[in-house]
Amino acid sequence: MKLKSLMMAVALAATALTALAAGAPVEVDNAWARATVKGQMATGAFMTLTSDHGGKLVGVSSPAAAVVQVHEMKMEGGVMKMGEVKGGLDLPAGKAVALQPGGFHIMMMDLKAPLAASTTVPLTLIVKDDQGIESKVDVQVPVAVKAPKATKGAAHADSMNHAAHGKPAAMDRAAHGAQHGASHAQ
Repeated sequence: MKLKSLMMAVALAATALTALAAGAPVEVDNAWARATVKGQMATGAFMTLTSDHGGKLVGVSSPAAAVVQVHEMKMEGGVMKMGEVKGGLDLPAGKAVALQPGGFHIMMMDLKAPLAASTTVPLTLIVKDDQGIESKVDVQVPVAVKAPKATKGAAHADSMNHAAHGKPAAMDRAAHGAQHGASHAQ
């Protein structure tokens, strides 16, 4: 167990250093993605983003999933709803923005293979800075069954179930959102 904890700590540190070393427009901390099981077609990725000069997270991609989006979960009329953040996620200058279970997060749908714990998944964050210039930040995100202790929202993370995403594969996006909202309405 200590080896797994050490490996996770090294992966988290490498994630932050990779983004910083590349002169990235954002600092990425505490990144992790939820491990999946066979047949599960979607999962979430979580992290804290900080931009020195401000900007927006306008897109995300990964070779591990056919569809990757920035999503927000929120309560509306006593029902938990989730959907894509249109127009990008604001990254105010100098302010940490948490992507965590139960709030903003990265949704990976139509996974090409299960994400195994103690591995990593590549994500490319597309950030538009305060001057309107887009840049890409490549991040190797550690995969874990539950949130590392350094990530806020760990207790709530255990109750989030993204297994309903992507089933069936032909489901339209409106039905997908309705299905996801129902899976979180508890």
